[in-house]
Amino acid sequence: MSAIAGPAAAEAESTSQKTSTARARVKPRRRRGTAQGIRTGISALVIVVWCLAPFYWMVVTAFRDVGYTFDTTPWFTHVTWDNFATAFSTKLGNHLGQALLNSLFIGACVTIIGLLVGTFAAYALARLDFKFKGIVLGVILGASMFPGVALITPLFQLFTNWGWMGQYQALILPEISFVLPLTVYTLTSFFREMPWDLEEAARIDGCTQAQAFRKIILPLAAPAVFTTAILAFISSWNEYLISSQLSSDATQPVTVAIASFAGSQPHQEPYTAVMAAGTIVTVPLVILVLIFQRRIVAGLTAGGVKG
Repeated sequence: MSAIAGPAAAEAESTSQKTSTARARVKPRRRRGTAQGIRTGISALVIVVWCLAPFYWMVVTAFRDVGYTFDTTPWFTHVTWDNFATAFSTKLGNHLGQALLNSLFIGACVTIIGLLVGTFAAYALARLDFKFKGIVLGVILGASMFPGVALITPLFQLFTNWGWMGQYQALILPEISFVLPLTVYTLTSFFREMPWDLEEAARIDGCTQAQAFRKIILPLAAPAVFTTAILAFISSWNEYLISSQLSSDATQPVTVAIASFAGSQPHQEPYTAVMAAGTIVTVPLVILVLIFQRRIVAGLTAGGVKG
């Protein structure tokens, strides 16, 4: 019995030593993982604070009384709604309500036209075979690299000759050229990842290529199209440089309208009213992104994995 018990005890002791050694190895790994998680969390917190701090200070100043404009208290004090009424008043030499409607109209036109043209262009670049397809895509993407300031002078001369200065089309057409590269690039990547079998099955069932695109491809591409639409609208909503030179008082978007705010006194800048207007312009975009964040993420990642 003792002879049998000896090897069994030795084996049990060896197993115990191996277990303790494995546990000793696991503890440093867990500690390293915990430390790495803490560092990642701190880094993410710093980035979030860095990005949201200007927006937070804008909102705080928007609700602050004019007499305390330069108060450095980092929370809401001397709260008032008068700044929002002042932002919509005409005594600032500005019509914020009309500017908001102008931005909505321009953004809607740019988004709709950009999606219509960009979707067909992206489908052709991704699914059809023709010569110089890579060059066409490169030219489309290269067009987005031109700085906007270099385009102001030729656009000003061109639209003056056409009689478009100060009209909506003078603002919509350049912005479409800025939105199209984003639309084409995003949707081309998505269409390339879609399996060809779906379209081939529809063609076998009797659909033409146009019907297969409309009944099969477009419904599957809805998340990517929706995401691209939101990004295009935000890009158009935030545009300032071209609009500041080509718009008139009747067609200027909200970004130009806020920049033209003037105080009731000479050389007086209405900071609180400007912050209130900035809050009015920014909050709808934030709400839009928060409401549709799942669709945005789904659209951005939809073409990232092959089926």
